[in-house]
Amino acid sequence: MAKVAFLGLGVMGFPMAGHLVAKGHEVTVWNRTAAKAEAWVAKHGGRAAHTARAAAQGADFVMACVGNDDDLRAVCTGADGAFAGMAGGAIFVDHTTVSAAVTRELAGEAAALGLGFVDAPVSGGQAGAENGVLSVMCGGEEAAYAAAEPVVAAYARICRRLGPSGAGQLAKMVNQICIAGLVQGLSEGLHFAEKAGLDIEELVEVISQGAAGSWQMVNRHKTMKQGKFDYGFAVDWMRKDLGICLRTAEENGASLPVTALIDQFYKDVQKLGGGRWDTSSLIARLRAIG
Repeated sequence: MAKVAFLGLGVMGFPMAGHLVAKGHEVTVWNRTAAKAEAWVAKHGGRAAHTARAAAQGADFVMACVGNDDDLRAVCTGADGAFAGMAGGAIFVDHTTVSAAVTRELAGEAAALGLGFVDAPVSGGQAGAENGVLSVMCGGEEAAYAAAEPVVAAYARICRRLGPSGAGQLAKMVNQICIAGLVQGLSEGLHFAEKAGLDIEELVEVISQGAAGSWQMVNRHKTMKQGKFDYGFAVDWMRKDLGICLRTAEENGASLPVTALIDQFYKDVQKLGGGRWDTSSLIARLRAIG
């Protein structure tokens, strides 16, 4: 069993860190809002640290799940950052969805300090984190990945190295591009069905067994029908991720016309007050305009 630090206890990090304890790892947590760290310790045991550096001291692995590029830099670098507390040979595993550029930047800084760095963004949402069945897409040196994979397995259904530093983040961009188009298609289909007077439950029972079936259809059609959008990844975070996808596409020459359009649809959802609604709320935009 390993000594692990976990930085960031949001809706994903809180249960992920809990699974590490359940697997027998010795876990120290840190969160920008200290009350969350205290609540986590009250539920799972372990201990809380006052800084990322303090949490990382003595850890074999330091996991992070924070908000964006700037948040990740802040927890990694500086006098109170994790890198300052990590001993040579320790491995930093980043579960945040960030740009491949900041991943490569920080991986380079880690290497200069004798540290391993694995970018390991996740897919599966809050439910996947709570149930320990996330899909984890990784980039980094093979040795660092091989060492980290058994620890990440505490909350993963599948964990796979896809290439050097940044490859995990690029894979997560593909994931978000695919989800955006899928959720828009599902929203349009259900909206059409409502206008056509079809029974949504009977409809989904049939078409979910065919080529149109998807995880989103099976797990979100009921809440979409009810107009309840508190069950998954927030629109604000999705727009952050799609922004990363679109900026990266400008750099590598990829054409993402549908992704760019759906990003603007999510902007419309934000204008409806739905920034914290889950991504299936695209159907609310369709209902609002007709």
